[in-house]
Amino acid sequence: MHRSHTNGELRIENAGQEVQLAGWVQKIRDKGFMIWVDLRDRYGITQLIFDEERSEKAVIEQAKTLGREFVIQVTGTVIERQSKNEKIPTGKIELLVSKLQILNGAALPPFTIEDETDGGEELRMKYRYLDIRRNPVKESLIFRHKVTQEVRNFLSNEDFIEVETPYLIKSTPEGARDFVVPSRMNEGQFYALPQSPQTFKQLLMVGGMDKYFQIVKCFRDEDLRADRQPEFTQIDCEMAFVEQEDILNIFEGLTRHLLQKINRIDIAEFPRMSFEHAIKTYGNDKPDIRFGMEFGELNAAAKHRNFKIFDEAELVVGIAVPGGASYTRKEIDKLIDWVRRPQIGALGMVYVKCHEDGTYKSSVDKFYNQEDLAKWAEETGAKAGDLICVLSGVADKVRTQMSALRMELAERLGLRKPNEFAPLWVVDFPLLEWDEETERYHAMHHPFTSPKPEDMALLDTDPGKVRANAYDLVLNGNEIGGGSIRIHDKNTQALMFDHLGFTPEEAKEQFGFLMNAFEYGAPPHGGLAFGLDRLVAILAGKETIRDFIAFPKNNSGRDVMIDAPSKIDAEQLTELNLKLKH
Repeated sequence: MHRSHTNGELRIENAGQEVQLAGWVQKIRDKGFMIWVDLRDRYGITQLIFDEERSEKAVIEQAKTLGREFVIQVTGTVIERQSKNEKIPTGKIELLVSKLQILNGAALPPFTIEDETDGGEELRMKYRYLDIRRNPVKESLIFRHKVTQEVRNFLSNEDFIEVETPYLIKSTPEGARDFVVPSRMNEGQFYALPQSPQTFKQLLMVGGMDKYFQIVKCFRDEDLRADRQPEFTQIDCEMAFVEQEDILNIFEGLTRHLLQKINRIDIAEFPRMSFEHAIKTYGNDKPDIRFGMEFGELNAAAKHRNFKIFDEAELVVGIAVPGGASYTRKEIDKLIDWVRRPQIGALGMVYVKCHEDGTYKSSVDKFYNQEDLAKWAEETGAKAGDLICVLSGVADKVRTQMSALRMELAERLGLRKPNEFAPLWVVDFPLLEWDEETERYHAMHHPFTSPKPEDMALLDTDPGKVRANAYDLVLNGNEIGGGSIRIHDKNTQALMFDHLGFTPEEAKEQFGFLMNAFEYGAPPHGGLAFGLDRLVAILAGKETIRDFIAFPKNNSGRDVMIDAPSKIDAEQLTELNLKLKH
């Protein structure tokens, strides 16, 4: 072994012991007659001391050749430090080095490998193996490990079996774009990388596995943002002989377990909210309920007062900003500029200041009297000292715009506290959504989601009103998991494919294997998948998933470290029977 102890292990109780350490050189302080070196490994830092009076001359000379990030092994005696460092666990001791071996030299790193670094994100991603040496990234990866271990512990104790499913599967037309893989052995044919193990986990239920889980890589060839990667990890789960309530109870249990074990927080309630209520009250289907600012619909109180913008709008909606009456005109103008940005797309914003004396001052006083504005305050829940922000327009667009404004204001007001956790189940999603471009219905979740039994009759008469037996788990304004009760009989599945525009021949070609399996006694079943990357980030109080992935892609889906994706040579293309356009 190159070491008897790690660099985070030694304490004052070890004084007088001869030990062996190994690691990377973090810092060097050379005073001529004495050299101090901070030696780092995954576990921490130990200060080394080379002293002309106590160390051999050859060892001192060797120490003078060291540079940052050199990999070294040292032998020495643990002694008490004269100048102690209370900020690190090993700060009361240092190692008087008697023997030094340089295991490997190192080039000067392109950025400083410390908690606060001078390296930009792209540079650090190019040299990710160096970035991982920094405590923030290292601790994030260790944190992810702890979360996955607790997931496995909980699910195993609940009798779930971990089963691996294939990565090379059949491409399907539903959902996001597939990554495809050409087959050399089968000319002109392609595998797809799985967007999820959906059909395989259903087949495991047909196979009698009863409770399945898998921490699995999934792939989607879609646009990226801070919380999305082309490859991501799911905690994928399925259960047989269950109804929706059984699944919600199990995964409430898993979430409680993680919050308790990882964050030392006990959560009593997991409120439930219908999709319709979430959209109407918060403007999206993953509301952050750590704070208020719920939507107040103002059509009745704001229309027909000769204010053309509101009169012509499908929806007029407002929110109350706590303490916002103190905003200056300049601050409000900046807020109006914010909602006008192309990313938000509002044409403007009306505002009302709710003064402490019970009066109101608005940007539309010409059209509305104090009684009208009092009604706005009532509908939005505004109190004295608050600011009412009002947007109007097409209902779907204005709700999305107001949702973005609500989240921005909450961020500015410090209401999105990373150490507070507010889980929420959103239920009763629409089964189908209309796509204007293709002029047909698409499955809102996926084509294997079961309709609510009481809505089955609407499939033929009013398919847009059919609710799905589906549910999402939301945590702090982020969807961390989603699932549904599945269709488990061939006839209902065939009916669903029909409403999604599949011909019987297309359905058989794409999903015949699943339809055949349903003929051999498929049990009622359902499941849920957590997005592990996002879940880990939220539990750690962060919004961006990248630091919790060992080797992430950038916003263009590129791995700048290994330079992928990249071209392949002509010989490989020929073997795969592929040609590139010139």
